[in-house]
Amino acid sequence: NMLLPVHRCRDVEHGLNCLESEQRIPISKDVITSSSASAMWFIRDACGIVCAIITWLLVLYAEFVVLFVMLLPSKNLTYSILNGTLFNTLAFLALASHLRAMCTDPVSRGAVPKGNATKEYIESLQLKPGQVVYKCPKCCSIKPDRAHHCSVCKRCIRKMDHHCPWVNNCVGENNQKYFVLFTMYIALISLHTLVMVVFHFLYCFEDDWTKCSSFSPPATVILLILLCFEGLLFLIFTSVMFGTQVHSICTDETGIEQLKKEERRWAKKTKWMNMRAVFGHPFSILWFSPFSTPDHGKAETYQYVV
Repeated sequence: NMLLPVHRCRDVEHGLNCLESEQRIPISKDVITSSSASAMWFIRDACGIVCAIITWLLVLYAEFVVLFVMLLPSKNLTYSILNGTLFNTLAFLALASHLRAMCTDPVSRGAVPKGNATKEYIESLQLKPGQVVYKCPKCCSIKPDRAHHCSVCKRCIRKMDHHCPWVNNCVGENNQKYFVLFTMYIALISLHTLVMVVFHFLYCFEDDWTKCSSFSPPATVILLILLCFEGLLFLIFTSVMFGTQVHSICTDETGIEQLKKEERRWAKKTKWMNMRAVFGHPFSILWFSPFSTPDHGKAETYQYVV
């Protein structure tokens, strides 16, 4: 513990037994902004990098089978063009969302600075005598309200929902939009793929197998079965993730806060206001674009729990 004449710093996580007397001190933007806010964000985690590469390879495999096994050999040009355009558009948006979710700092205005729990910094907060600020014992940072430490990112992340190895990043207040779009577009291309596989099987059963694909019948069956399995698996997984993320946004309660059953200490807002806080406001088609950075309006300053 760091004991100073007019204030104290506790090396503890937020506990339910010490929330009744908590106060919140707003800290100015210039004081808490990390230098990472303007730099490219990338987590150097071997497991996360491998999972991210696997994600791209699976999408590219689906692209290969859809184009070279199902669409290009098709005799119906209109069917091939329409489905090829739709699939490639969804795949492009999914991969773009994945990149944004992976390379965006999950905390608005920069991750919580590491090692800022120094005597000089605490004195700059101008705390009143007897007030207590919470310090993360793992990254030696003063923890803002609703912040949790990520052992992979090695930082405290404000409004951290969870760390996702598939995007090699934490899902936080600043990149949750891109993660939600990623799960949505993956679910859509998985559904679209399954529908095309069913139609292609029916087409091959009615016609000659040697004419419905540029590959041999055994190779065609194996490729389609693998694609069907991949599509079904990811449709279920990403649909569940999409649903839980939307529920988390609407209730304004992160996955970690729900898991720990933390007491609600922040103002309750409507579901629509919570959605706009993540995707930007006002509502527009840009909500569905991974290239559009959400306009959160006037950003709130960090609230340090004391």
